[in-house]
Amino acid sequence: MYWIIFIATIVASFIVQKVLDYRFKKYSKVSIGLSGKEVAEKMLADFGITDVRVVSVAGRLTDHYNPTDKTLNLSESVYNMRNVAAAAVAAHECGHALQHATSYQWLGLRSKLVPAVNFSNKYVTWVILAGMIFFENFPSLLWIGIALYAIGTLFSFVTLPVEINASRRAVAWLESAGITDYQTTPMASEALRAAAYTYVVAALSSLAYLIYLIGIARD
Repeated sequence: MYWIIFIATIVASFIVQKVLDYRFKKYSKVSIGLSGKEVAEKMLADFGITDVRVVSVAGRLTDHYNPTDKTLNLSESVYNMRNVAAAAVAAHECGHALQHATSYQWLGLRSKLVPAVNFSNKYVTWVILAGMIFFENFPSLLWIGIALYAIGTLFSFVTLPVEINASRRAVAWLESAGITDYQTTPMASEALRAAAYTYVVAALSSLAYLIYLIGIARD
């Protein structure tokens, strides 16, 4: 039963990624007046956020907001391109900057979990492996590994409202600021919805594997 759930989440993850790639490729062909960089700078200015820098980073879909140094990092294609997909991504990342500026509670909780998640990611694989090998003599070791993995699962679920809220802020602002219109606003919303599904699948996949680990330990 555990394997069925685990395999199902892997298949779902593959499908969602393909849909995401398709929609971003599709909406990258729909032009608008501003580049991703210009969209980000305008949105930040409209909300009175003056201490966040918009910078370009290498890679594809590597866009992220860093609350530590207050940088809004846009991948090269998003930073330079003038299309609906780039505008949606840039506005979404600005949504995180706005969350930070307004002390959005879910973002604050996720930030507090980061040190624990970093610690967990560093050791969880080795602890779980050791727990399985030495289960006969040290059964508690596997449960410690499961507890470490559960931290990452919790982080995945806390991430969901953060990402969904940032997308809602982005779409609302894009329309109200006149960046998108009645035709392109639904496109931006659809692109960000596809991106949000990747976080949903990641959270469910993490939960499925956690359940699988618990099943191994109990059996």
